[in-house]
Amino acid sequence: MRFKDKVAVVTGGGRDIGRCVSMRLAAEGAKVVVNYRGDEASATETVRQIEAAGGAALLHRADVTSPAEVAGLVDAAVAAFGGKIDILVNLAGGMVARKTLAETDEAFFDTVMDLNLKSAFLVTKAALPHIPSGGAIINIASLAGRDGGGPGASLYAASKGALMTLTRGWAKELGPQGIRVNALCPGLIGTSFHDIFSKPEGRKAVAGNTPLRREGRPEEVAAAVAFLASDDAAFLAGVNLDINGGLAFS
Repeated sequence: MRFKDKVAVVTGGGRDIGRCVSMRLAAEGAKVVVNYRGDEASATETVRQIEAAGGAALLHRADVTSPAEVAGLVDAAVAAFGGKIDILVNLAGGMVARKTLAETDEAFFDTVMDLNLKSAFLVTKAALPHIPSGGAIINIASLAGRDGGGPGASLYAASKGALMTLTRGWAKELGPQGIRVNALCPGLIGTSFHDIFSKPEGRKAVAGNTPLRREGRPEEVAAAVAFLASDDAAFLAGVNLDINGGLAFS
C-alpha cells in the first residue's frame, strides 16, 4: 500500500494503459480520479473494477486540450479527495492518423500537438497549486519521441519528443519544491492504439526484433508508473525511462 492516503489523477485513465495505471495505483491505496473524454463505457468499467476491489475512484469526463474542462477536472479531484493531488499521470494522447508531411495541414498539426503536448501543459499547470512536496508527475511519452516514429507518425513523434524535453525542464523547475517529474517511453505495447494504427505484420516484425521477442503488456507500463510515483524512486527526476523490451536504448 505505497499510496495509502494519496490522491492520483490519471488523464486518459479509462482504458488500455490508462485503465491498468488507474487500477494499479488504486490497488496500492491511492484514491484515483479516472479522466476520460470519449469512451464513457470503458472508463465506467474501470471505476467499477476499482470499487469492486475495495478501492476509491472518481469518474470525470474532460477534454484535456480545453483549459476550462481541465480546470473542472482539477476542481473535481480536489473537492472529492481532500484538497490535494499527490500523483499526476499525463497519459491522454494519441496519433489521430498517420499522415506524411505532404498530407499534413496546419489544423492537423495543431490537433496532434494539442492532444499530446498542450494537454500535459494545461493539466500540470492547473494541478500544480495542489501538488504537495513529495508529489510526483509522470508523463507518458513514447519510443517514437526518441527515434522519430514510424511512417506517417512524425508529428506524433515530435509531440512526444517535446514532452520528454518538458519532463527534463519541469524536473529542474519543480524539484526544489519537492515534486519529482519523470516520463515513461513505451515501445510496442499491446493496446487498441496499435490495433488501430499498426498493421499485424508490422507488429509481428517489431516484436520479433525485440530482444524479449514479444510486445509489452499494459500492466507492465502500469507497474513502471507505480514505481516512478512511489518513494522507491525518490531520487529519480528528469528521467525518460524506456520500456520497450530492449528494442532501443537511450
